[in-house]
Amino acid sequence: MSDARLLVGSAIIAALLAGCGGDSSDHDSSSGTPPETENPVSFSFVEATIADLHASLESGGITCEEVVQGYIDRIHAYDDDGTETEFKSVVAINPHALDDAREKDRDFPVDGIDGPLYCVPVLPKDNFNTEQMPTSGGALAFQYNQPTEDAYTIGKLRDAGAIIIGKANMDEFAFGFVGESSVRGLVKNAYDLTKGAGGSSTGTGTSISSSFAITGTGSDTGGSIRVPSALAGLVGIRPSLRLVSQDGIMPLASFQDTGGPMCRTVQDCALMMDAMVGFDDGAYSNQRVSYELNARLINNQEEYQEVTGVPDTYTNFLDSNGLQGARIGVVRDMFSSDDSVNNVVNDALAKMQAAGATVEDVVLPDQSSVLGDYRSLSSFEFKHDLENYLNAWTTAMDGHILDYADLVASGGYLPGNQRSLESRGAYDLNHLSDEDQAIYDKNTIERPVFVRERVMRALNNVDENGDSLGEPYDVLIYPTISGFAGDLGRSPTTGSNNRLSPFSQFPALTMPAGMAVDKDPVVPVGMEMLGREFAEATLIKLAYAYQELAHPRQAPTLAPELEEEDASAP
Repeated sequence: MSDARLLVGSAIIAALLAGCGGDSSDHDSSSGTPPETENPVSFSFVEATIADLHASLESGGITCEEVVQGYIDRIHAYDDDGTETEFKSVVAINPHALDDAREKDRDFPVDGIDGPLYCVPVLPKDNFNTEQMPTSGGALAFQYNQPTEDAYTIGKLRDAGAIIIGKANMDEFAFGFVGESSVRGLVKNAYDLTKGAGGSSTGTGTSISSSFAITGTGSDTGGSIRVPSALAGLVGIRPSLRLVSQDGIMPLASFQDTGGPMCRTVQDCALMMDAMVGFDDGAYSNQRVSYELNARLINNQEEYQEVTGVPDTYTNFLDSNGLQGARIGVVRDMFSSDDSVNNVVNDALAKMQAAGATVEDVVLPDQSSVLGDYRSLSSFEFKHDLENYLNAWTTAMDGHILDYADLVASGGYLPGNQRSLESRGAYDLNHLSDEDQAIYDKNTIERPVFVRERVMRALNNVDENGDSLGEPYDVLIYPTISGFAGDLGRSPTTGSNNRLSPFSQFPALTMPAGMAVDKDPVVPVGMEMLGREFAEATLIKLAYAYQELAHPRQAPTLAPELEEEDASAP
């Protein structure tokens, strides 16, 4: 790609970022005058929860427009200030976000807070379709891609009251864990500007950790929600496959792809999950298909409910005493060679045990084969799935690329991704060679059965004959990644733990176990809980109880609360 094209792309993104915000004093917010109360609750942007936001809105401490403007100001001040310290975690600000906020303020005297995500600024990864702004997948070739509809999950978030404040940067095409795109460049770590932020939901990780929005979304094929969440001290949920519709999310490998929330607290992720789940009968929902032999197909809402058992609300499982009586299987063979990681996770396990949980070591049968004998399917599926995605809306308005060969020929991507694009383009999923078909079948037919059987043996605490070895476990726990962030431009030390959830198709939740105090600066260490299929409620219950017990997250210090006079005024 030419330097000139890169400069043009950078200028476009800078213009979008600079042009969509503004000094809150320039806006007439009289239509959103908060109700008069004796004790208005002030609102602090750093580390704010959804409950904090709603308490301030209800008491007249802040308006929805002021909330959205405040987060736009933070993005301008810290993410897009044109200096070497900018995070580059946000691709662009939604030009309609302030209008959406003003509309809520106008209706507030009559409707009040009329949704669980009312006025919550959400930053989705830039592979989630948004009707109000383009979806680039991190690539300059797609920077003007303007889908005609929201992704299913984005529509559900809006229905719950959320405001899409912008789009988060990501690894281009979701190809890795470095966190670099041709649209916005390298994302910096929220705790250390010299380090990377993981990927591929990189921008979501840094932006939510740095309080550029209250919550965000990511997609996860082989770790792309959990790796950046671990490095950013966030709660990140990779749901069970078929639980969350993939309609309108730019794919990497549909057999493994899923979308999920990334948040600073478990309770906010529970609310996000409530909004994101649900049956979608669209052609690209990815919910009806079977992921293992003899699995039941899902054809309608009733069957979806029967199969998934989705609760009325995941917030019903926010129990501060949830660790009492819980049974936790610790997979020691998945621990790190780095004592800094292990010490933090072991301390977390000791706290769980003290809170009433039974914590026992467990063996994952055939672990080396489970994590090492199989492979991701993005090489086989990317071309096929991407072309289906690109052809899902008309080119009449945006003239976007439809053909994979045209994408490769466009040069609108990082030079380092050309070889990956070309190699993936060599696979025709409908006409694989005998050798490639055997590999594909191994990972789509054999892998789910082999891995799920062994994970269930560990969870059920039984031997290979099904004989009991003790009481079953609620979850398995291990470090999310085996190390820490790499230098800027390099992948973190991830290990292979991130494969267990996509290979089994079971849900996983990562959260901060605590902070590595022997690091300078102090950085978070993530621990992952893996549960049975559609047992997201159990993960939320145990994670919330640990959060309320240990308060393991420490906010980064590089994006403090803005003083009024520091707010940007482009």
